[in-house]
Amino acid sequence: MDRSHRGRFAALALSFALTPALAACGSGPDGAATAPSGRAPAEEAAAKSRERVQAYLDALTARDADAGRSQLCAPMHAAFDAAATGPNGDFADHFTVPDPTITDVRSGPNGQEVSASVTVAAGSRKATRSLLFTVTRNGADWCISGEVPGDRTADPSEPPPAARPSPVSSQ
Repeated sequence: MDRSHRGRFAALALSFALTPALAACGSGPDGAATAPSGRAPAEEAAAKSRERVQAYLDALTARDADAGRSQLCAPMHAAFDAAATGPNGDFADHFTVPDPTITDVRSGPNGQEVSASVTVAAGSRKATRSLLFTVTRNGADWCISGEVPGDRTADPSEPPPAARPSPVSSQ
């Protein structure tokens, strides 16, 4: 064997030797890929996204802006700080949010998409709005990277609205 054939042969042999070892990485007892928690990656993503948005909605109900901010990805913090407690912000003093509900969680082009129905009350006036949160993985953790009016439950074949980097739904 000349030198070039030996190199190719060695590379080929190495790839065959590593394939079973690499295939086992992240596999559960049945050989299926799993996340560190023991769940399948898609299941893990949906669960973490739901948890992150639920924590944001709970903070909204409790009027706890700091807890809401902590659910957001770092690039959203400045916009949140500037607008969240302002006159039309999510955490404005005159709004109440009695019972927000997550209606759907699915994979989207920019991360996990979590649809929610939020009723906002200001005095005796109430309005119910759909919100679409985008949740992305940030290292080992998850965070909300976008929020837009609307949801994906009506017609999932339509493209999602462009995410804006502001968590203020009422602007």
